[in-house]
Amino acid sequence: MKANEIRRKFKFLITGMTLAAMVTSMAACSSASTGSSTNGSAQAAAETTAEAASETMDDAKTEAGAESGSEETGSADSTSEAAAEGETSADASETAASASAQAGPAREDIKTTETVENSEDGGHAITADGQEASWSGTAVTKTGDSDQGDEADFYGDNAAVFAANGGTLNLSNMVVETDGTHANAVFSYGEGTIVNVSDSYIETSGNCSGGIMTTGGGIMNAENLTINTSGNSSAAIRSDRGGGTVTVTGGSYTTSGTGSPVIYSTADITVSNAEMESTASQGVVVEGKNSVTLNNVELTADNNTKNSDKSDYYQAVMIYQSMSGDADEGTSAFTMNGGRLTNANGDVFFVNNTATTIDLTDAEIINNGDGVFLRAEAAGWGSEGSNGGHVNMTASSQEINGDMVVDQVSELNLYLKNTSVFTGAVNSDGTAGSVYVEIEEGSRWVLTGVSYITSLTCGADAIDLNGYTLHVGDQTYEAGTESTGEAIEFTLSNGSGEGSGAPDGRPGENGENGGHGGKGGPGGDGSTPPEKPGSGKPGQKNGSSSDTASSNDATGVTSDDSAEN
Repeated sequence: MKANEIRRKFKFLITGMTLAAMVTSMAACSSASTGSSTNGSAQAAAETTAEAASETMDDAKTEAGAESGSEETGSADSTSEAAAEGETSADASETAASASAQAGPAREDIKTTETVENSEDGGHAITADGQEASWSGTAVTKTGDSDQGDEADFYGDNAAVFAANGGTLNLSNMVVETDGTHANAVFSYGEGTIVNVSDSYIETSGNCSGGIMTTGGGIMNAENLTINTSGNSSAAIRSDRGGGTVTVTGGSYTTSGTGSPVIYSTADITVSNAEMESTASQGVVVEGKNSVTLNNVELTADNNTKNSDKSDYYQAVMIYQSMSGDADEGTSAFTMNGGRLTNANGDVFFVNNTATTIDLTDAEIINNGDGVFLRAEAAGWGSEGSNGGHVNMTASSQEINGDMVVDQVSELNLYLKNTSVFTGAVNSDGTAGSVYVEIEEGSRWVLTGVSYITSLTCGADAIDLNGYTLHVGDQTYEAGTESTGEAIEFTLSNGSGEGSGAPDGRPGENGENGGHGGKGGPGGDGSTPPEKPGSGKPGQKNGSSSDTASSNDATGVTSDDSAEN
């Protein structure tokens, strides 16, 4: 058995054991809250998964043992044994890293017992409007379009599964598929609204159709999902005006459309132990005073298309303010703890027209693109002359490989802590942006080109010039000397206002792809949850179940004849 085959065995084992624990936990939670007959099924599923995991362990041990007795090189001397031990250790480390990200379920792995369909433009298949409803083992199919960008993006019009007005919606073992414009799959709207969705498969194929969508201060809790989106402006984990709180644990999240990052955040979004991939857009976009935290996540981004002409660059992570009114102005945050980020094209980080904190701790970051590690630079959003990027970047136990570019209207404070190493150059072309670098004892900066910064704090052995010149203000840094400087205090203009429009990840420029053109809805400031014009309640247009004897809570669906238009 090859080493990678053994790794796959143990990865399956770990995933299986984790899934068994999750199913058992869900059964206990279901018993406590509903006492429904589905608990026995959940418990049985847990036992079956645990049994399968045990069998896989036995198989893996047997095959690994047999393999250890085989001869690949024809040599069994002590040198070969030592090399084998070292290889086993490396394999174990790789297996542990892979095990941190848990893949979501395949569609065929989810057994459904009923189908709910809706084909009405603007309608829903399942709703929880101000009440609690629970669904399990249900296939949801949604077709039909919405030609009202704001109604769909802010208020959930045409979403397949929709919760609003303080409702709570519990979903498990679901298959949700949509094919329509503005047909988001699972939508949480409004303060007090909670959607809990787990062990489910979600796929959307139309433009402006996210996988899970949160607006107006709603809450979205997702666990062990597989989400695939193929339309333009269709993030797998999506938010819009008014934001909310999104917590994602485990699963696989993939996008292939233009302007469709895996995560588009106008909310506070945390993703842990998940696999994420974008094949055309950024991996993550954060807009305005919002945040994304990645814990032990495997993220691969290949941003190779654009739906906006406001920037010439491609990147894995974009942090900005569009001035559309959909996100409050202020300091955003991107945090990555452990895991791996692989960038296939362009820059790793791009920050413009906003201030942000980027915290990186023991994350493996690989840039296979031709760009830089960090670009803080003006683009087409905001007012010319005050629309740069203002970045506080802290690296802890972190390796940074790649250059940093900070243009004349941008600023950077870079902190290297806990044995971090930065290998790269800063503003090697002499760009005049303000840059402060602080290197804690035990951390290092290895130059790969001439660098220009404005202030420096470091010990005598913190910088390896590597044959290059480091300019600090109007002085030239001398190797082996200490330096004390001051960090930059950011001063941001309030409401730089011009140049608003659709960025990548938002609905298309000037409303193309059915979007609202980045102009936002009526009177929004991005921080106040939006209220639907008129009644203040989202419409309720719902599908019907093909199995009227469903064991699910019947209050989760409202018949078409009672729909509120």
